[in-house]
Amino acid sequence: MSNFNVESELSALKSQTKAIRKYSYSRRKSRLDKYKFQLLALYSSGATAAELQRWLRQNKRIKIAHSTVLRWLEKNG
Repeated sequence: MSNFNVESELSALKSQTKAIRKYSYSRRKSRLDKYKFQLLALYSSGATAAELQRWLRQNKRIKIAHSTVLRWLEKNG
């Protein structure tokens, strides 16, 4: 006979899952947050997401996807 205790194994697995999920993605900072004021000023003046993407690449040396800029603008703009 084995000494397999379902309750103790399950409780160990649940605590591991809780530790793994401790960091929430919603609290993660975007690389674009550093340039929030410049990006929002450009956007409110009429710049498109593609133009903001190009500005980041040329002036700040950040290569970022167009969809990332769009999502960031939805959240912050």
